[in-house]
Amino acid sequence: MSLLLTLPKLRSLGRPTGITSVCSAHPQVIGAALALGRTQGKQVLIEATCNQVNQDGGYTGMTPAAFRRFVEAIADVEGFDLTNLILGGDHLGPNPWKHLPAEAAMAKACTMIAAYAAAGFTKLHLDASMSCADDPTPLPDATIAARSARLAAVAEAAAPTPPVYVIGTEVPVPGGALETVEHLTPTTPDAARATYELHRTAFAALGLTAFDRIVGLVVQPGVEFGNENVVPYPGAPALTAALADLPLVYEAHSTDYQTGPALAALVRDGFAILKVGPGLTFALREALYGLDHIAGTLFPDRPATLRGTMERLMLTAPDNWAKYYPGSPAHQRLQRHFSYSDRIRYYWADPQATAAVSDLMALFGTSAVPEPLISQYLAASYPAVMTDDCAPTAPALIRAAITRVLATYSDACGQTFPSG
Repeated sequence: MSLLLTLPKLRSLGRPTGITSVCSAHPQVIGAALALGRTQGKQVLIEATCNQVNQDGGYTGMTPAAFRRFVEAIADVEGFDLTNLILGGDHLGPNPWKHLPAEAAMAKACTMIAAYAAAGFTKLHLDASMSCADDPTPLPDATIAARSARLAAVAEAAAPTPPVYVIGTEVPVPGGALETVEHLTPTTPDAARATYELHRTAFAALGLTAFDRIVGLVVQPGVEFGNENVVPYPGAPALTAALADLPLVYEAHSTDYQTGPALAALVRDGFAILKVGPGLTFALREALYGLDHIAGTLFPDRPATLRGTMERLMLTAPDNWAKYYPGSPAHQRLQRHFSYSDRIRYYWADPQATAAVSDLMALFGTSAVPEPLISQYLAASYPAVMTDDCAPTAPALIRAAITRVLATYSDACGQTFPSG
């Protein structure tokens, strides 16, 4: 049984347990997540978003069925048991087509969620919260619920096995905020209850029996990250208390860069589904740039640096960062490489980037990286290298950087998950 179905019951029994939602299409990130899941004997939840993967290919070029094959191929390499794999779809709704009139956008959204369901994605986030071209702004909550129920009806008809659903109208901006964020107001308990009841009514209006499989509600717990700052979890006692009236758990978006204690507090307080994406590719980029610096010392005559290649690539194709990184040219340069929103992640699949990474890795091969240089440029991995828990090789150091983030989430989520 999927852990997702048991999360509300575990909480009601006084055993709050969580699961990490890995929101990334990068093969290194997915590989690290599956390897850690195999080692720990835990189920692994991998999610794709509506813009990333859809019937038109999204920005990855993958349909839901293709994304499933992509993840399963990585699982085969990592020796991960596919019975412990949970695939999820995030923000499934009209968002990619919100420039269209509502009916046209919803028709596209229905086609998309049918493709996700048919491909065996068993966790589906119903998100119809955005206004389309002919909609009022903001969109009434009752309209959001009705559209979400319509999406659920399509998924129910297409799914080979009954999926579980996540709902929610107070959905944070995907990928983090665009500006410095100092404070956020958590969702009110009344808003959480109203969302739940509106969806109950909407599901009933369509004669859907799937309402009992709504396991999560997206709310704002007061966490977020901007380009250069992180808002730590402040605690949300009123929202936690409201779970006494709701037979589900909360799903927390934008938890990237929260500390281990903050993540553990979120799980304790009922935010059992912890979504992380940019924080994982940020760790990947840190490791790659650390190796790039080390290569500059060991191989001073190499023709190009990884960072230089990525800078040229991002300047040539600025659409993925230009409107997200304000400020002077110098400040934009800083953000292109080091922003918490990590929009550089959109460029790693570009042939120029993959060639540059391959060239960097070829310089190191399987040779040991000198310990003093690991201490200087990859200091977070140095203790593990010194205790022989991490090999001093370039591939192992990259894997270790990503796994550290994943392990922080896994520790916060608690007990070993049931398998099978």
